[in-house]
Amino acid sequence: MTDSRLLTHDPDALAPEVAALLPRLADADPLVRRIALLELADLEEPDALPPIAHALAHDTTPDVRREAARVLGSWEETWIVEALCLALLDPVHDVRIAAATSLSALKDIESGSVLRAWADHEDAFVQAAILRGLRELRYADAFEPALRALEHDDDSVRAEAVVVLGWLKDSRALAPLALAVTGDTNAEIRRSAVGALGFAQVTDTGTLSALLQALDDPIWQVREEAATTLGKLRAKSARDALIATLDDDYWQVRLRTARALGQIGESAAAFPIAALLSSPISNLRKEAALALGELREPAALDALRDALNDADPDVRKAVRIALQQIEQARQ
Repeated sequence: MTDSRLLTHDPDALAPEVAALLPRLADADPLVRRIALLELADLEEPDALPPIAHALAHDTTPDVRREAARVLGSWEETWIVEALCLALLDPVHDVRIAAATSLSALKDIESGSVLRAWADHEDAFVQAAILRGLRELRYADAFEPALRALEHDDDSVRAEAVVVLGWLKDSRALAPLALAVTGDTNAEIRRSAVGALGFAQVTDTGTLSALLQALDDPIWQVREEAATTLGKLRAKSARDALIATLDDDYWQVRLRTARALGQIGESAAAFPIAALLSSPISNLRKEAALALGELREPAALDALRDALNDADPDVRKAVRIALQQIEQARQ
């Protein structure tokens, strides 16, 4: 860190209340130094920032450095963002975590250029933390490093890369994300990649193929996310695969599938969805009723009327809404 403000503190050049705290910031007791940091931060005075950043870089006690990293997250001057990036290399994990947390809270798009310079760092923790900060900023120039990070050996880096690409919504990421859906060894990354594909066009065959494969993923959370994304895309070509997924072993997957079929508006799904009204899971019965209302299929009327006496009041309410929707559509 080369900013001269981190190297010297001239009391005569500082606000008086900041200068008054400097001796305590040099106290031998780390608890005194830590409390002094908090009091400096409470001043919300720009003059207090260099002493805090100096503590982040040089204090011998990890708890003091961690506190400095935490309080600096409220400020976004370029040199402070750089100081926090440097703190990602601190030898103590808790300090690195605090710095990463502060970087993930950045709001000023101008901070993106500082983070971008660190985006290809060789340290996996640093790279993941930087990508997390860039995703929060929706920083467009994060696209290329995020795309490269999809091939990183470290799961945390790939996970952050997927989210960055999903939020940037650049069509160039669709094929790499689809590959992550079908090929990544980490189930959570596959699930996240499925969700990231939600910005695709429904005509994108590569995306649809990957999502249909995800409906057969061995991990139910991935299948659940695939049903959700297909519903968002209104993917009519997925109708048969989704209807088959209504028999999934996990009710959470069946619930999202019923919702997706309702969003797509496939009347052919009315009977298999109506069968869910007899499920022992009340949330699933409620979702089935709501989906039938979205379909507005008269063939579902008998099943819905039978469900008017459901033991769960939320289910009964959903049934009444569905009946009203169907009746209105018939008028």
